[in-house]
Amino acid sequence: MRVNRVILSSALIVVALVLQVSVLARLQLPGAVPDLMLLTVLGLALVYGHLGGAFVGFGAGLLADLAPPADHAAGRYALVLCVIGYLAGLTKPDHGRLRSAAGPMMVVVGAAIGSTLLYATVGALVGDTAARHVGLPSLLFTATLYDLLLAPFTVPLIMAIARRAENDPLADTTANGSPKNNIASGWLSGGTGLRIGNQRGGLRLKAARNRAARAGRIKGVKRL
Repeated sequence: MRVNRVILSSALIVVALVLQVSVLARLQLPGAVPDLMLLTVLGLALVYGHLGGAFVGFGAGLLADLAPPADHAAGRYALVLCVIGYLAGLTKPDHGRLRSAAGPMMVVVGAAIGSTLLYATVGALVGDTAARHVGLPSLLFTATLYDLLLAPFTVPLIMAIARRAENDPLADTTANGSPKNNIASGWLSGGTGLRIGNQRGGLRLKAARNRAARAGRIKGVKRL
């Protein structure tokens, strides 16, 4: 990944994790918890593509695994978000522009259901039976509902920030070198030497015309 992508993704993920732990996790909503980390990964994956989404998802999940008060095995959520980020990146729109909100909303629904099922499956493999006690259908319904309610306020904003960082006009100008070429071509085509030469040529032509006119007047006087 590019350096600007790594810096931006890291900053957004840290902010999302702080809000997730300090605000959303303390709401004590029934069922699941709104997953701001998942929505952040989805927003970045829809701009960066499948490979970028996988890297961002793995980093975000690993950070969530290690941050307190995590009560599960390290690497569990990293695996989930890595897979979800990769799959979400496959749905990246052409030229990075969305034609409607239906596509991203479907991605959010699929990601909410897929992440919950994958997280519960990995938990069952490592001996975590918490999903059975809460009820998997209830977790699926509440996770999808909460993420859909939160998505319109987060995913478009994250995508807009990522696109703005990708389309930096200063970086594009420096990489293409267009200002330097324009200045150089303008300097060569309209330099001072050419202008002075044109001015000298114009003065010489004007002086020759004046001499011809004088000669014509003199000859006319002599003929009279």
